[in-house]
Amino acid sequence: MEIANGATIAQVCRTIGGTDQTYYRWRGEYGGMRVDQAKRLKELEAEQEAGGGSGAGYLDPERGRVGRLLSPAKRRAAVAHVRQVLGHQVVSERRACTVLDQARSTQRRERVEAGDEARLRASVVALAEDYGRYGYRRITALLHDEGWRVNHERVERIWREEGLKVPQKQPKRRRLWLNDGSCVRLRPQYPGHVWSYDFVEDRTHDGRKLRMLTIIDEFTRECLSIDVDRRLSSDRVLARLTELFAQRGAPD
Repeated sequence: MEIANGATIAQVCRTIGGTDQTYYRWRGEYGGMRVDQAKRLKELEAEQEAGGGSGAGYLDPERGRVGRLLSPAKRRAAVAHVRQVLGHQVVSERRACTVLDQARSTQRRERVEAGDEARLRASVVALAEDYGRYGYRRITALLHDEGWRVNHERVERIWREEGLKVPQKQPKRRRLWLNDGSCVRLRPQYPGHVWSYDFVEDRTHDGRKLRMLTIIDEFTRECLSIDVDRRLSSDRVLARLTELFAQRGAPD
């Protein structure tokens, strides 16, 4: 306001207790920026220094942590993001690169893909589909067997860009299960379609164990057999099922 009213830079600096050098240095760094934009840029600088330079994380517009600037590609994206948020006319590429510790030559370098990039990418995806338990290193070995001359770093880059990953190893199960641990049951459509058998356990008055083998028709809910004993072996189960198969026929 004082400058607009005709005061000189020196007079204004003396009024606020500063020097001419401080004013010109501030104008060189933040000239043309609003106060909130300058404050936001200072926050990014503080976060960069607090995070240890190259390992510092960057923020999205909602102030959520996006990731760590560990690769030139992420730094390149961070520089573009900062300039987009604060304005390309306000924050220069030079300034954004300085804050985010990005070399300007790296920022301006355009990625050049090899001529066989598309075929290699298709081969990596196809092998990942055929060998779901293999990681990128074993996929690299398979590519070598196919005649590709490629290192594991290039395969890893394609692997990450395609979002490929090795699924977690699942325990071996003899039955079908849902995510909540429940068994997937085959729904019966007619009598004799699905039979079910299970053991029921109880105790008599003296505390001794009592076991019951129950076999039912899932559609009619008819109890086909109940065997009761203190102990029921697998031979007893097979003998009872064989007898029912002979009498009624095997369920579908």
